Amino acid sequence: MDFSLTDDQRAIQEMAQAFARDELAPNAAKWDEESHFPVDVLRQAAGLGFAGVYVQEDVGGSGLSRLDASLIFEALSYGCVPTAAYLTIHNMASWMIDRFAGDELRHKYLPRLTTMELIASYCLTEPGSGSDAASMRTTARLDGDHYVLNGSKAFISGAGVSDIYVVMARSGGDGPKGVSTFVVEKGMEGLSFGANEKKMGWKSQPTAQVNFDNVRVPVENRVGGEGEGFRFAMMGLDGGRLNIASCSLGGAAFALDTAKAYMEQRNQFGKPLKDFQALQFKIADMATELQASQLMVRNAASALDKRDPHATKLCAMAKRFATDACFDVANNALQLHGGYGYLSDYPMERIVRDLRVHQILEGTNEIMRVIIGREMFRQ
Repeated sequence: MDFSLTDDQRAIQEMAQAFARDELAPNAAKWDEESHFPVDVLRQAAGLGFAGVYVQEDVGGSGLSRLDASLIFEALSYGCVPTAAYLTIHNMASWMIDRFAGDELRHKYLPRLTTMELIASYCLTEPGSGSDAASMRTTARLDGDHYVLNGSKAFISGAGVSDIYVVMARSGGDGPKGVSTFVVEKGMEGLSFGANEKKMGWKSQPTAQVNFDNVRVPVENRVGGEGEGFRFAMMGLDGGRLNIASCSLGGAAFALDTAKAYMEQRNQFGKPLKDFQALQFKIADMATELQASQLMVRNAASALDKRDPHATKLCAMAKRFATDACFDVANNALQLHGGYGYLSDYPMERIVRDLRVHQILEGTNEIMRVIIGREMFRQ
C-alpha cells in the first residue's frame, strides 16, 4: 500500500496551491466581507482545468481521478474555502451530465461548462425535504415534447447567477424511483429565484431558492431515463461528499498553520505560547486529527476511482469524520488565538464560519451515520 503521490499528482497539487496562494488567499477576506461571488477568478481556475476535473476530455474536461480532484480542492480551499467549495458543486453538476446524459446533451453544454462560460448549480434539496430527499415535491409532468416543472428548490448555491441547473424532479410516483433529472437553463420562462440567503459562512457565493412555475423543459434535456434521477443524484453525492471533505482539509490546514505561527510569535508569562506543553499537546492533537482525516478522504477517493463496492460507505465515513474533525481543528485554532481569534481582523473566525456548514451539506453528518450503519448491515 503506497500512500505517496505520483509526480503528476504532485504537479497538479502544486499548480492548485500556487493558484490558491496568488489568486484566492489575497482576496478571501474581502470577498467574505462584501459577499462577492468571484466569477472572474472561477473562470481563471477553469482555465487550469479545475471546472471539469473528472469530466471526459472529448468535451473539454481534464479527465482526472477522484483522488486528483481531492488534491485540487484541498489545495484551493487553503486559499478560500467557499470559492473552492463552489467549484466542487459546479464539478458535481457537470459530471452528472457527462456521466449520465447522451452525447447530444453532453456536447451541447459541457464544452462551455468546463470553461465556466456557463456556471452550473445542483438542485436536490427543497424547503420541505432536506435529509429526506426522496420525498421531494417538485414535479415534472410530460406534455408533448416538453416536461412542465413546478415546485421549489432550497439552499441552492449559485442560484440566480448560474446559467445551468441540474434539477431532480418527480416525473413518476412516490419514492426514489419516481425521480428524474433535468438540465434547466436560466432564462426559461417561469424560472425565478428567491432573495439571497443571509448565511453564517460561505458568504462569497450566493445561496437562494429556485422556483419553477410551469417551466417547460425540452424532453431532450432529461438526463438519462425516466425514474433514474435519484440514483444519479446519490452517485453525484458520493463524489460531492469527498469534495466537501477535501475543502475541510484545506481550511483546517490553513487554520493549523496560522495557529502554529501565532504560537511562535505570541508571548505570555515571559515565553512564547509554543513553549507551553499544554498548548503543544493541543497542536499535536489537531495535527493528528487532520492527518487522519486526509488519509480517510484519500482512501475513499481511491475506492471511488476503483469502483469499490464499499465506496459509498467509505465516502460517508470520510465525510463524517473529516468535516467533524476539521471543524474542531479550526475551532481550536481560534481558541489558541484567544480574543484575537474572535476578531474579523484575523482569519480564524471566517474559517470556523465557513467550515461549519460542511457538517450539514452534501448530507448531514447524521445522515452519514445512517448510510454507514445501513451499509454495515447490508454487508
